Amino acid sequence: MAQSRERDEGYHSAGGASLSVRWVQGFPKQNVHFVNNNTICYPCGNYVIFINIETKNKTVLQCSNGIVGVVATNIPYEVVAFSDRKLKPLIYIYSFPGLTRRTKLKGNILLDYTLLSFSYCGTYLASYSSLPEFELALWNWESNIILCKKSQPGMDVNQMSFNPMNWRQLCLSSPSAVSVWTIERSNQEHHFRARSVKLPLEDGSFFNETDVVFPQSLPKDLIYGPVLPLSAIAGLVGEEAETFRPKDDLYPLLHPTMHCWTPTSDLYIGCEEGHLLMINGDTLKVTVLNKIEEESPLGRRNFISPVTLVYQKEGVLASGIDGFVYSFIIKDGSYMIKDFLEIERPVEHMTFSPNYTMLLIQTDKGSVYIYTFGEEPTLNKVLDACDGKFQAVDFITPGTQHFMTLTHSGEICVWWLEDCSCVSKIYLNTPATVLACCPSSLSAAVGTEGGSVYFISVYDKESPQVVDKAFLSESSVQHVTYDQRGIFLLVGTSEGRVFIICASSSRSFRIIGFTEVAKDILQISTVSLSETDIVEVMVLSSLPEAGRSRLEMFTLPTLLPQVSTIFADERGRLKDEIIHKYLYELEHTLSSAVLDFQSKQIYGFCSQVPYICSYLLPKEEHMGIYILKPYKKVQSRQYGPGMLYLSSHGLWLITIAKCGILCIRDVYTLETFARCRSHSHQGHGIQSMRISMDGQNILVNGRDDGTLVYLKWKYVQYSKRKASIDSSQDELVPTDVKKEIPWIQQKSQEAIKKEVNLFSKKRKEIKEGIKSLSKTILNMMEENDKLENIAKLDQQEFGLDLEELERLHDESQEEVAKMIKDVEMHNLAKSYLAELIKEECWNSMAVKGRALKCFHIPCVVENFPMKARTVEELKELERVLQQKKIEAECLKLRKEIVEAQSGVILVKKRHEEDDEEEEEEDKTVKCSNLPNYLLGSLSTDFGVDTSLLSSQLQLHSREEKINQIILLKDIIYKVKTAFNNEFDAAYKQKEFEITRVKERNVRIREIIVDLELEEAVWQPEFEDCEKPERTLVVQDEEITAHKHVMPWHKAREELIVNRETERWLLIQGANTRLRALMDMMGGVLEVKKEDILRMVIPQPAFMAKPDAVWTEEERKQFKDYEKKVKELNEERDKYRKSLEAELKKLQNSIQESTQAFDEHLKRLFERRVKAELVTNQEELKISNLAFSLLLDEELSSREKFLNNYLTRKQLEKSQTSEAVRKSREDLDVYKEHYDNLLAEDKVMDRSFKKEFSEIPGHQVDILYKLFKRRPRISKQKTHSETTSAVPFGELPGSGKLSKDAFAQLMKAMDELDNISNMPEGLNPLVWNHFCMTRRAKVENEQKVKQKAADLLEMATFLRKRVEEEEKVQQEIERVFHELILLQEEKVRFQLNLTIQILLKQGQVELENFQLVLEYSDAILINRNIIEDLNSVIRTQGQKKIASMMETKDVHKRILQIEWEHKKMEMEREDLNQKAWDIQMLFFSRDRQKYLNEPNYEALISIQIGIMEQTIAVLDKTHKKNVENCKKLLKKLGKFSNQKDIANYTLSCNLREELVAVSERKDICNAMGSKLTCEKIVKERYENMMQQQKLTHISKQQAEQISILQTEVERLRMKTFPALVQM
Repeated sequence: MAQSRERDEGYHSAGGASLSVRWVQGFPKQNVHFVNNNTICYPCGNYVIFINIETKNKTVLQCSNGIVGVVATNIPYEVVAFSDRKLKPLIYIYSFPGLTRRTKLKGNILLDYTLLSFSYCGTYLASYSSLPEFELALWNWESNIILCKKSQPGMDVNQMSFNPMNWRQLCLSSPSAVSVWTIERSNQEHHFRARSVKLPLEDGSFFNETDVVFPQSLPKDLIYGPVLPLSAIAGLVGEEAETFRPKDDLYPLLHPTMHCWTPTSDLYIGCEEGHLLMINGDTLKVTVLNKIEEESPLGRRNFISPVTLVYQKEGVLASGIDGFVYSFIIKDGSYMIKDFLEIERPVEHMTFSPNYTMLLIQTDKGSVYIYTFGEEPTLNKVLDACDGKFQAVDFITPGTQHFMTLTHSGEICVWWLEDCSCVSKIYLNTPATVLACCPSSLSAAVGTEGGSVYFISVYDKESPQVVDKAFLSESSVQHVTYDQRGIFLLVGTSEGRVFIICASSSRSFRIIGFTEVAKDILQISTVSLSETDIVEVMVLSSLPEAGRSRLEMFTLPTLLPQVSTIFADERGRLKDEIIHKYLYELEHTLSSAVLDFQSKQIYGFCSQVPYICSYLLPKEEHMGIYILKPYKKVQSRQYGPGMLYLSSHGLWLITIAKCGILCIRDVYTLETFARCRSHSHQGHGIQSMRISMDGQNILVNGRDDGTLVYLKWKYVQYSKRKASIDSSQDELVPTDVKKEIPWIQQKSQEAIKKEVNLFSKKRKEIKEGIKSLSKTILNMMEENDKLENIAKLDQQEFGLDLEELERLHDESQEEVAKMIKDVEMHNLAKSYLAELIKEECWNSMAVKGRALKCFHIPCVVENFPMKARTVEELKELERVLQQKKIEAECLKLRKEIVEAQSGVILVKKRHEEDDEEEEEEDKTVKCSNLPNYLLGSLSTDFGVDTSLLSSQLQLHSREEKINQIILLKDIIYKVKTAFNNEFDAAYKQKEFEITRVKERNVRIREIIVDLELEEAVWQPEFEDCEKPERTLVVQDEEITAHKHVMPWHKAREELIVNRETERWLLIQGANTRLRALMDMMGGVLEVKKEDILRMVIPQPAFMAKPDAVWTEEERKQFKDYEKKVKELNEERDKYRKSLEAELKKLQNSIQESTQAFDEHLKRLFERRVKAELVTNQEELKISNLAFSLLLDEELSSREKFLNNYLTRKQLEKSQTSEAVRKSREDLDVYKEHYDNLLAEDKVMDRSFKKEFSEIPGHQVDILYKLFKRRPRISKQKTHSETTSAVPFGELPGSGKLSKDAFAQLMKAMDELDNISNMPEGLNPLVWNHFCMTRRAKVENEQKVKQKAADLLEMATFLRKRVEEEEKVQQEIERVFHELILLQEEKVRFQLNLTIQILLKQGQVELENFQLVLEYSDAILINRNIIEDLNSVIRTQGQKKIASMMETKDVHKRILQIEWEHKKMEMEREDLNQKAWDIQMLFFSRDRQKYLNEPNYEALISIQIGIMEQTIAVLDKTHKKNVENCKKLLKKLGKFSNQKDIANYTLSCNLREELVAVSERKDICNAMGSKLTCEKIVKERYENMMQQQKLTHISKQQAEQISILQTEVERLRMKTFPALVQM
């Protein structure tokens, strides 16, 4: 992307026409930055806007790749960096004020950069990207390289800043975390080291965190085994175990909002909870500063949540959401809050100018204030932001000086076109939508969401006023359009109405009428030419259901305001036939359409395809809808939906689209002759465009980026504004509080009143007719009620409005159906839930849970509800049983084999030993039959086989424990089954008893009836707990609600009952025999014995007469009657007594049988308790085994985690070792270079006098003094006020300062090299040579200083790497130690079993319930084993004492012999040493020569003379070689400089070529066009080069080895002479 100044690239030319960006108006959405002491900048849309604080002049820098991302500034270098928002974004560095691009940074980020920050010193830039990389990168922006980068997934950062005092520290903060990053450098390598800050809790207290990996404070459990970390209990073995914390252990921390650095490299952190933290930059120790409360009469705001912080001396300045700026005065761990400044809006950002004389304050709306310290006025508004983004914009006629903008909140601004300065403002205080300026007058119309249109007068630009208001309808206004001559104002609403308003203010903006169109209006286009007396109007609307667009055209005569009553009806609707309304439809959708000035063509912008089409209108009139076909299609080269506009002269067609590109086309050819990319698709392109009447000025408004761009033709000369006008801040105050009625409703009400007045008589007649008709119908209904059912009519037949009745009936049926459906769904859900519960708790149970109650005792026995065992459980049980049987058989066979072998051995032994072994075998047999208390339960009492169970003392492996659990579950199942069988037998017995009681109660009831007793019969019944299946069946008596019976169903039931009654009557009438029997003998043929009690002897008839009138015959009959009565009474008494005896016998038998059952049930209850006891015992054993398995899994998880952690640490150790090795090698190489440079510096110092040996000695001394002299560099003294204001002072370590200091040194050297400083009598050539030598010495000294600083830095870097390596090694050793402890604990846990023992009451007695839990030195064994072991120990002890006495005597003799042998060995070694010393006696050749030569001293003097001559010759040769080498070095130095320049040029070219090659490589890789032969050739070439390189290296090494071998041989021969054995 080759580009020069971006502000000049806002235009593209085609065909000789070009557009340029004159200014850009927008307000900051991001933080505003200082570029220097007088200039600020902020991003806005596609541009970065620079504002001079003093002159208020703006400068614009455009990003050619779309919208600007994040921005950062570097004040020392006066550069600005920003990123774009495209895929794989770039970072651009531009210099200010030239706005020339310094460099372009290209990283590997895929989506977007979120933060940029320059270091305060040096050429370093930090960038941070969020999703998906979460990458922090450090750039050297001058060299265009990434120094280092690191990714932290999931860490979303909202603020990043360098330490002003140390560029090696970087702070990143987010709402949940704060981290300090340290940049470590070793020569040219940079590394990131991150450290997180441990934040306090929300209340300001600190939480004592424990080490998750190696916890030190875990409690020791003496019963349940080792206590492991929570991560091992959770089963985590990966990296997540290092940071795992359960939910109960998570506490809410403070939430940082902003941070700032201090001159002491500390951090101040503002928190959302109102706390202020201070963090030490080195140790990261957090201190919560205490707030000093002071009483204030101003009503203090106690809770302050800092939104932004800036540091100043003795504290910080903070702002919150309340619109106040506070001063925090910090001293000794506490701070005091004072009000510093009050702003109108909440403050979002604050920053100081570089010289700390100004404070920039940015509000949430985007306004920018400058607070100047020590000046009046102190607060200056630099940028006054509008209330929201621009909703609409338009030129004030004629469009050459002023324009207007509208925001959604109703803020209207008038701007000066030349420099976009605000002239005035007016507030409507209502949500606004559209704006249009009248071409014929200085007025404007504003549409609102409430359906009103405000008319604004702009005759006085400095004070616009609302002159009128039209409340059209309650739907929002979407379009406001004036025709070209400003005669009519067309207003389109959301409900599909287009209102026509007279645009003339002299007619008070009278509403003429409206016409109805489709609801979704997209655009209103007009054609109003001065040659005609009509206005053509075209309305474009969409038909989304049909996928088409509709065009509706109508004509408005210019005389319409005078004759509006003819064109509109009473409700204000314009008549279609008078306005000549025509309908057109298109087969595809358009997003915009305009009508040309000849009214012959329509230009449309397709919304689905990138085409601009023209359509010819039919010349003939038509009826209905006419389908238009495209006449011409041209590719728009713009993507997304767009809009079309016609210029005022009708020759230009202007297109805008979502891509953000504006194109100006020729209306005839539709070819583009000018285009400009003023916005981007990231901001959803251009919202609207306006062009002035003369076509010279164009305003383009962005949709979402909040940017307004002013475009102008490049050749137009700009005129300067002669004076600035103060903007007025007028706000409309509504004076009329009455509820307004829309115009359309007013017209409807007026039309209704007219209709009422016109048809009032008719209405009265109709009302009277309706009343009489209703009376007639009521009379008919009363007569209908009096008729019979056959002659009655239904109520529906009296309804006059049958359709309304049918509609109401349908609605009621729908409501009923809906309610029925809801009830059915509710019942279905309940039924489904009930079915699930029944399936889970009842159907799935093989044995249903039920209970048994006693007849007379309050005792209840419950069975064990049991589910059927699954196939998997049965298979698992079968496997375990089979395995146990196999183990038992194997053990049996092993015993037989052992017994057979022992039998063979026993034959060979003595009889005494045989007797002892037989006794031991008997004991073992006895021990094998141990009592059942070691089983830990009483399961054998239920007849359960426990022979397959393993001993509790042998359960060491995991598989054994699992098998034991399966067998224990089987035992529980068998115990429950055994008890359930007994329970079922008892249940059947109770059923039998209840049946027998029922049979006996039949007779008892008969007896009670016969005896006429009032006793109640005791009838036992099963209760619901005994028969729980009853709860699943709903009885009829349980239903309280009445059943809904359909009418037809009810009629059918009545018919069936009537038929049954008639049939029974017929049967009864035909059976005369039965009726006669009932009448004559009471329905029986003979008298039973039970009827004696009911028998009555009838009295004779004469007993009604007095006994005085009885006859003899009657007296005899009376005596017979008395005799019969007496006999009957006697029979009655006998029968009554027999019945009473039978009743008592039956009751006693029932009592005895039920009491016997109760006794049986009591025994069953005891059995139930015992079964539950056994079940609990077995379940306790299962729980212990399951806990041991769980603990075993936790130990395994802990071991896996430690192994994984060890692997990671070993990998980290290898990396740190490699880093240490590499750092040490780099340090050694760099140190060698430093030593060479230092040696060269010393050589230059020593060889000074030799170089000037040709001049006299006193001049050499003077020159040497001048050679040692160094210039004094005067430091630039800043003003005391500035120094006192800037808290950070001069920033250390700046590369720019180092370069400036070196430049000053060289400048001072130029002064010293002046000819005036030359000593007298010195040759100028010698002086020039001296100056060059001294300059070289000074440059070399500077290099030595720089190298020494770098060397110290590299040594520090190496030390830190060594410390890291040692730390990692300590971690590894700690992990090894932890693994060893864990393995020991695991072995101890596997051996230390938890067993369950049954003890009798009184067998174990404890005093005061003090249970001892520590049994580390105790074991559980049988007593017989101890006794046998003691006897064996005593026997073996006696044998050992005897053998020890024998051994003692033998040992004494052995020691004596060993001492003698040792003495002889030492004597032999002494003799051998003496013989070797004699052989190795040193006797050199010099000593031999001294002894053999008679004149040894003369020989020595001759050799000394020869050596002196040789040394002189070598010294002379060496000096010549040194001179030659110096000359050669100078030539090589020049040649090296040339090569460096050439290499630099080649490196630059190489970098460009590498970029090109990489791009081509990426293209080739993407296209897949790389041939296999090229790969093979490249591999062969690389192999040949590698082989050649290795061959060369091997030859060099061979030569070096041969040389070293020769040298070693020579040294060996010289140092160690050969000796001959004596």
